[in-house]
Amino acid sequence: MKNLIFEENYISKSLRVQFVDYLEGLTPLWENRFSESNPPPKGDQQRKLLRPVYWLGNWQFACLNYYHPPRGIDYRCVEAEPFPDFMQRVVDDVENKVRNEFSPSDIPHKWHLNTCLVNYYGTEVRDNQTIDLARVGEHKDFEPGPVASISFGDRALFQFVESSGRDRAQKSKVILQQWLSDSCLQVFGGEKFKKKLFHRVQRVEEKSGKPFQVKVENFITRRINLTFRYVPTEHIKPYRLFPENLQRDVHEYMLKLSEKSSFFQEQIKL
Repeated sequence: MKNLIFEENYISKSLRVQFVDYLEGLTPLWENRFSESNPPPKGDQQRKLLRPVYWLGNWQFACLNYYHPPRGIDYRCVEAEPFPDFMQRVVDDVENKVRNEFSPSDIPHKWHLNTCLVNYYGTEVRDNQTIDLARVGEHKDFEPGPVASISFGDRALFQFVESSGRDRAQKSKVILQQWLSDSCLQVFGGEKFKKKLFHRVQRVEEKSGKPFQVKVENFITRRINLTFRYVPTEHIKPYRLFPENLQRDVHEYMLKLSEKSSFFQEQIKL
């Protein structure tokens, strides 16, 4: 059994059109990392994420400190929009691949891909200058079980690494790297790729010259990546059940989402 799947051209041309139309129709948020209830550590300051994002299934706001079991599970995952039907069919196919190819011991009980983070990678336009933000530092995804990734747009250099930790003088060791191309599928899990190694997007090429038409001011999107994960349903709660201080922390985001989404309009009705 293996714990890594990679398929080029996994998404057909006709299905790609559906994905891109849907993803360009969303209104991503450019979130801040901290909030009143989750202030910056001493010596640090407020900052925004490197890229605009959108979540389906549940929204893990950066300022709520994401979902991080076993301790970081309460009030981290705000109920969000379900997958559209065409996306759910793709997710069902990916889940079947995982169950056929991965070791059963690496697939948690009740595992299914019910959460999706959409990352919009690209270039910010600031003071008539362009700033390339198309990267993400080494990290782990803490949702239990395998993670599936689908990419659109320019190729990204994706690396699994042994982290150097806090020793900034020493570079992390690259164990495996892959170019993630348009319409490809990548799935990883298990002890090595999910639990032991970190992963990162080192850079995104700028070759196609065809940016996506995404509704983010002063930002040129040249890659969109979807990562599908599993969050136990008991850890996903509607916004109205969050403590008042956490509701305040994300209220402006919820209002912004409700401008375009009937789902979030209902969420903010208390």
